[in-house]
Amino acid sequence: MAADTTDLDILRERAERWLADDPDPADRAELRAVLDRLPASAAELADRFAGPLTFGTAGLRGPLRAGPNGMNLAVVTQAAAGLVAWLAAQGGTGPLVIGYDARRGSREFAERTAQVATGAGRPALLLPRPLPTPVLAYAVRHLGAVAGVMVTASHNPPQDNGYKVYLGAELGGALGAGAQIVPPADAGIEAAIRAVGPLAEVPLGPTGQVLGDDLVAGYVARAVQVVPAGGARDLNVAYTPLHGVGATVLTAAFAAAGFAVPGVVPDQAEPDPDFPTVSFPNPEEPGAVDRLVALAESTGADLAIANDPDADRCAVAVPDPGNGPVTSDGSAGAGGPQAAPGRPGWRMLRGDELGVLLADHLMRRGVTGLYATTIVSSSLLQAMCAARGLPYDETLTGFKWIVRAGGGAEPLVFGYEEALGYCVAPEHVRDKDGITAALTVAELAAGLKAQGRTLTDRLDELAAEFGVHHTDQLSVRVDDLRLIADAMARVRAATPTTLLGQPVTETRDLLPEADVLILRTGTARVVIRPSGTEPKLKAYLEVVEPVADGDVAAARSHATSAVATLRTEIAHALGV
Repeated sequence: MAADTTDLDILRERAERWLADDPDPADRAELRAVLDRLPASAAELADRFAGPLTFGTAGLRGPLRAGPNGMNLAVVTQAAAGLVAWLAAQGGTGPLVIGYDARRGSREFAERTAQVATGAGRPALLLPRPLPTPVLAYAVRHLGAVAGVMVTASHNPPQDNGYKVYLGAELGGALGAGAQIVPPADAGIEAAIRAVGPLAEVPLGPTGQVLGDDLVAGYVARAVQVVPAGGARDLNVAYTPLHGVGATVLTAAFAAAGFAVPGVVPDQAEPDPDFPTVSFPNPEEPGAVDRLVALAESTGADLAIANDPDADRCAVAVPDPGNGPVTSDGSAGAGGPQAAPGRPGWRMLRGDELGVLLADHLMRRGVTGLYATTIVSSSLLQAMCAARGLPYDETLTGFKWIVRAGGGAEPLVFGYEEALGYCVAPEHVRDKDGITAALTVAELAAGLKAQGRTLTDRLDELAAEFGVHHTDQLSVRVDDLRLIADAMARVRAATPTTLLGQPVTETRDLLPEADVLILRTGTARVVIRPSGTEPKLKAYLEVVEPVADGDVAAARSHATSAVATLRTEIAHALGV
């Protein structure tokens, strides 16, 4: 009991020191209330002080709450001060440009970052309002900024927020100009953050210059160039920004490109930090696009498009009358790819499906250069590039790696990751961009519609040529991160030697570079890794099934059954 009392006294002392330096009265009151409830609140207080949010290649991300293990004004002030100090130590010149979404605290955190920058003598440029992450990435390049900060938690739950950093050409180099940071910049920034002294001693200046709407107009004008003029434009699109910030920019881009303005889901059209109509603001999650598909049905849409809340991801649903409703495990009842939850007749394209459709479309348009994806994405893109004589590269997960694919030996022209991220114009935005991806898939769909064909027809053509590459995912969300470490240790200690009745012909463990385990058989591939942004363990599954006698449906059915079996085998190996 004495040891427990001593631990509690140490924790209380740490909290009191934090309180004395916290610049936000509301956060101080929140933390004081937790202290006043001791010892009953000991577990909660320990969690808030379990350690500081660590600044990594994804920046910061965490729950909005007082204390070092949360997103709050104190943590953001310290992060901004460390970033600005690091930029100065690297000799970086030029302004810091700052964007933000519509989550709770986003504008306040953006303005505080600007104040820290100007307080250190560096110009700060604020985007004019809550805007998509791709607009910030564009602004870093367009304005010649030394770096950019985007305050967003992307598609995380409503209680979260985050802080992403992009570098300009001066410090990021040609491949990293306008891209998210990679090592060793992340470690350097983290060290600079830890070296920040008392927050009361961080000088604060004005909130900097608020940029005008001409910046957004410039982004839209450049985005429209991804779809050449003169192509088919007859397309009826339903759209949702999922209570995020994408609607104004996307609808403006569609209109400027000559498409009819998409119909927008009315009760999801405006930014709302509570995300009241979805349990989880991620278009990949069950139920997230139900309202979108309902709108598409009622308006006779040809295509349904969703952005995630910061509009850097793009999801697409297509009419598919032969597709049954999803079953309880998320698979399609008719044996096809994933259906829109609970709505027969529509289905969501998997991230890999949309990725290869976009790549194939660019290839058919004659776009030459490097095509890239990640180790967890479908192997179909590699097969397409090999058959068509185009350079290909494969990277670790994350667009910070994709945009640096190939090391600059060939110019990157397209990159994608299966988590609904697509880069169709790397010289415009060197990151995933849900707006330009939406424009490009609309162009493809309109062209096919003019020929009396659909996106699913094109997928069948690719399957007939290259075989069915059926992908799926086993995803386990946890409350205790130790469960993920335990599962990874378990599968490494007893790695399967057979899968689907076939010998495992290759086992690759990417430690220490990355916590990733890859298994291959003659027809299957499994990639197991912890998520980099959420408390999830993920296993990425792929089965390649040749198409015999042109019977794509039979090959899809066989591949779907094989992937279901593979999921069960991997779940057993992981102990989940």
